[in-house]
Amino acid sequence: MSILSSLRYAALVCFATALLPVAAQAQSAFEDPGARTATGASGDLKPVSDKVEAGGVAIGSSAQVVVLFRNDDGKPLKTGAINLYPSSNITAAIGENQCAAEAIQPAEICAISIQVKGLQAGKYRIEMLMRHEGRAKLLTTTINGTVEKAADGDAGLVSDIETIPSEIDFGSLNESRSQVKAVILRNKTSKPIKIEEIKIDAGYESGYTVEDNCGDLAIGAACVATVMWAPQQKGPSTGTMIVYHNGATGLSTIELNGEYNPDKSEAAEVFPEAVPGKGLLVSSKENIDFGTGVAQSSSITTSLVNVGDVPLTLTDIRMANAENGVRAEKSGCRSGSVLAPLEACALTMTWEPVREGSIVDDLQISHTGARGILVLPLRGAATRAINKDAKAITLGGDSGADAIIKKIQPLSMDEILEDGEEVIEGNDRATVKKGGKKSAASKSGERDTDPADGMPAQIDVRGVLDGYVITSYSEKRAIVSGPGGSRVVFNGEQAVIGGILWEITMRPSAIEFRNGNQKVLLLFDRSLSSVNVLSTQSSSGNSAAMTSSGTTGTTATTTTSTTATPLP
Repeated sequence: MSILSSLRYAALVCFATALLPVAAQAQSAFEDPGARTATGASGDLKPVSDKVEAGGVAIGSSAQVVVLFRNDDGKPLKTGAINLYPSSNITAAIGENQCAAEAIQPAEICAISIQVKGLQAGKYRIEMLMRHEGRAKLLTTTINGTVEKAADGDAGLVSDIETIPSEIDFGSLNESRSQVKAVILRNKTSKPIKIEEIKIDAGYESGYTVEDNCGDLAIGAACVATVMWAPQQKGPSTGTMIVYHNGATGLSTIELNGEYNPDKSEAAEVFPEAVPGKGLLVSSKENIDFGTGVAQSSSITTSLVNVGDVPLTLTDIRMANAENGVRAEKSGCRSGSVLAPLEACALTMTWEPVREGSIVDDLQISHTGARGILVLPLRGAATRAINKDAKAITLGGDSGADAIIKKIQPLSMDEILEDGEEVIEGNDRATVKKGGKKSAASKSGERDTDPADGMPAQIDVRGVLDGYVITSYSEKRAIVSGPGGSRVVFNGEQAVIGGILWEITMRPSAIEFRNGNQKVLLLFDRSLSSVNVLSTQSSSGNSAAMTSSGTTGTTATTTTSTTATPLP
């Protein structure tokens, strides 16, 4: 056969072979029947990598791990539910799922991100299971990584709630006062967290309490919890604040510490420390001391000052012992006085000894300011008692006709006074009625002019005859002794005593000294011997002076006594 004939035969064989049907391929009994498509190409939804190495993540922080999937099937596939099974030292959650957006086309690749948060140091593993429409219906993949320790080497459990501060130390406390500190709770995860409860686990008498306004915390949001410590026992105090939430860990804790070492009790000071929003009463004197050798009426004045920032009211002023002859004058500070901030009032204390010896007493001033009471020590020593029968008295009223005074001893006050005269109590401005008119004399010594008679104001003669006593007495004349010596005065005549010109009128057991509309009455004590009278011309208890107004009805509070002290 020629070469040309051979070529023609070979071409015919190839053409005939191409026209014959394709023969079925042989299959093995160990192959997956669904591993091949109708076109003979095998495929399904598969991970690009069966194992994913995620690397490291720090404790308390989060990391994103991306897993890729490819459709090796010949038709589009849809994915279904995804389940994650992480290790106990991490939390894992699906971040973004591109595979579920739409059907995956053949040979197409999609991505799923997984958020991993480290809770405890060590290696971790996540098994991922995903359903799909392929022949296998299910696929798995594995993610491996490591949770790294923090910089300080702390490998403890980290919560989803960040606490600032992480520990509360109240330190050492030596005062019995409550301490308050705030704690910030912040959601540091990528999903909302609900604070369910906050409580303190501590001893019964530890003194810890907590209040909060926490609830649902959005991503990155924070709330405040307030911890108060009011120690009830001496020594260290510990506790734990527990925050329950619906995060991965379920709770967060804060350690509480403190120590109470109270100072020893000390005696209270006279003046307390200033307190904001309170009045504070202080005195210019820390004590009221009349000294020693007191033989006559004595007075001491102290200033009461409100150094607080709000007004205060004096509610009561009293002595602990009311029988020692000490009294608070009605002028100046008194019950009901209101002191504005930095305002003061004068408190005058007068002591007329009722017995010889020392007094140990305290002045109690109650008020509405800080502490509520001010106590000032009151001390003094008397060499003799003051005769209350010779006490100075202020009189007022119409002199009128001479009163009929019984010539017997002793005489009562009503028997010594003339018709219309009366005793005026106190040292304030006095008013006396006369014939339907009213006139007044102030304690400063100036008298108002009476518009009815046009009488000018007169100088107050109070104190002029202080220290003068009657050493000898008769119905026509008497001897008066005083600081300037002794002299004889006669009934109905004038005499200059103490720099004042007086009109002398003898009364039974008394001498009336009149100057204009004012008069001073000196009483004579017949019970005293001449020896006693001469030795006590300038001492207390022998005579007294009583001052009353003249015919104009103007009252002058002039008084004399051996103590030279007016009646309040």
